[in-house]
Amino acid sequence: MNVTPTHASPTSRRPHMNREEILALYQWQPGTCFRHPAEGVVETALVKTIQPRLDGKREIRACRECVLAMEGIRHEAARQAGAEYVPGRAGETLGW
Repeated sequence: MNVTPTHASPTSRRPHMNREEILALYQWQPGTCFRHPAEGVVETALVKTIQPRLDGKREIRACRECVLAMEGIRHEAARQAGAEYVPGRAGETLGW
């Protein structure tokens, strides 16, 4: 018997990626996580660059756990909106 789902969201077409596959989409280097600065220097990924009015460009970096948390938030937001989730863009909005 061939069963066709009644509702398939765009995110259901993307294969599920595990933690390591998602983390492999980022370039890692020592830095300070913006959510956990008290942890000191840890492996971080660049998630956004900002330019404050009175200062030069600043990199916003996140540790592995924070990148995964941000990816989870983006994935759930995409699911709720029926939008496509593209991993590897933790610092970006979904483009609505």
